[in-house]
Amino acid sequence: MNYEIDATGRALGRIATEAATALRGKHLPSYTPNKMAELDVVVKNLDKAKFTGDKFNQKVYHSYSGYHGGIRTRSLSELWARDPREVLRRVVYRMLPVNRSRDKVIQHLKFK
Repeated sequence: MNYEIDATGRALGRIATEAATALRGKHLPSYTPNKMAELDVVVKNLDKAKFTGDKFNQKVYHSYSGYHGGIRTRSLSELWARDPREVLRRVVYRMLPVNRSRDKVIQHLKFK
């Protein structure tokens, strides 16, 4: 079973929220928290998503390797230029509950 999301003209956070909810199966009448929903979430036209305000240029993401001087700072525009699918995947991944099934659930997020 597939659940399709069209990203044309929609904000990235709204797309991610809908995807995270659908991945867990909360939109189904048969939802149970301890069972994985057997469906794939397909996001179409991700390159046509919009950003509100000046987030596209001002928002920055930090990653730290654990070593001295090992902090990397990248802007949203850099990450989006490299791979928009990875940006959405990271956002949705952080919206899912932190448990053993999170890595399995995120594999059902697909892109067209």
